[in-house]
Amino acid sequence: MDTTLRDGEQTIGVNFSVEDKIKIANNLEKWGIDVIEAGFPIASTADFAAVQAVEFYGDIIEKMGMEERMTLCNMAIEGGAKMGSVQPDAITFEYVNGRKYAPKNMDKAITYWQQFKTDSPDAFDQIIEMNVAQLASQISWGTNPGISVGVDEVLPAIKNEDDKKAYAYVDLVPGQKAMDIPINWAFFGSCTNGRLSDLKEAAKILAGKHINEKVTVWVVPGSQLIKQQAEALGLDQIFKTAGCEWREPGCSACLGMNPDQVPSGIHCASTSNRNFEGRQGVGSRTHLASPTMVAAAAINGHFIDIRKEVG
Repeated sequence: MDTTLRDGEQTIGVNFSVEDKIKIANNLEKWGIDVIEAGFPIASTADFAAVQAVEFYGDIIEKMGMEERMTLCNMAIEGGAKMGSVQPDAITFEYVNGRKYAPKNMDKAITYWQQFKTDSPDAFDQIIEMNVAQLASQISWGTNPGISVGVDEVLPAIKNEDDKKAYAYVDLVPGQKAMDIPINWAFFGSCTNGRLSDLKEAAKILAGKHINEKVTVWVVPGSQLIKQQAEALGLDQIFKTAGCEWREPGCSACLGMNPDQVPSGIHCASTSNRNFEGRQGVGSRTHLASPTMVAAAAINGHFIDIRKEVG
C-alpha cells in the first residue's frame, strides 16, 4: 500500500496469521487532526512486534480518499505490523481505473479485489476503537511516531529510559507545553505526506500570509507528477509568495538525503513519516504533524491549535 516497497517492510502474499483491527468512528475534525499520530500511543499498549497485519475500517476510513488511505497503510509499519490494509471499495476502483497500468478488464479485477476484506470482527485477535471526534491536533515530541501528544497537552512525565533519552535528544522537558516547542525549520514532503492533497491543505493556511522570519521552509512534492499538478493549480506560487522554497521532487529532508538536511539542534515541524534520531540530519529534532499544523507553525514560529484558528 506504500508508494515504495522497502526491504523488510512489505511482502506480497503475506500470510495473515495474526491480525489487529483499528476501528475509527465518529466525525473527524476537519483541520489538523492526525489520526495516525493519535493512534500510536493507544496501539502501542499491545505487542505490535508480533502483528502481521492491521486492517483499518470505520466511518472515517470510508470517507478518506486514496492518498489518505495510502498514508495510513504506510504508517502501519511504524506500529510494528508487516502491512496495513483498507477494504477495497468504489473509491479504490475509481482511483485505479484509467491509469496506465490498470487492468484492461476492470470488472474482473474488481470482482477479485472485493474479496480482500474481513467478513466478521470475530476473526480478529484485537480491536482498537478510537473516538476521533475528541482528538486534538497531534505533535510528535520524541524519537518515534508513537511519542506524541495533543497540541493542547503538556509533555508527559518520564516513564522509562527510552523517554529519558528522547527528552535529552530533542532538548525538551516534561511539563513543557507542546505549543512552546520552538520551530525554526519546516518541511513539507515525503512519499507519505508530500501528495497533492497535502500541498493543497498547507496552501490554504499559507495563502495571503508569510512565514516567520526565523523559519526556513522547504516544500518538496512527492513526485514529478504531483509537482506538475501543483504548479498547474498555482500552489507553487502560494508557497513562494509566503517565503517558502519550492524544490524538486525527491526524498529530500525526509531522510536527510544529499545536502537537504536540517541543521543540528534545530527543531523542524515536518509532514514526513519518521522522526528517528538524526533522520533529517545529524542532531536535527523532528516533530511530525499534519500539513495544516506544519503550515501554521511555519507562520508562527511554534505550534498552535489550528482548530481555533480555522474552525
